[in-house]
Amino acid sequence: MKQYVEKIDDGYRIVDSRVSLDSLVTAFLGGQSAESIAQSFPTLSLEQVYGALTYYLANRLEIDACLRHASAEFESIRRSARDLDPMFYQKLADSRRNAA
Repeated sequence: MKQYVEKIDDGYRIVDSRVSLDSLVTAFLGGQSAESIAQSFPTLSLEQVYGALTYYLANRLEIDACLRHASAEFESIRRSARDLDPMFYQKLADSRRNAA
């Protein structure tokens, strides 16, 4: 049986690529088709995309838990960065408001 996904450290990658499984899963959960996802990731074949999505669906509880953990970790890092330099983030927010 061909393997499409491999676990590397705390994440999952598509075999023989630098594309993370969470990138494909995010697109899939956002309603994109496998064909659309393959177009968004030209380094992957349609077979690799289908294989990775099949892996996700077969291991959904584990992968979803991993995605939640990564999201929480990212949010923690983002909050820490905001706490270290609140003036920068205030200027960024002001700039976004003025651009709109």
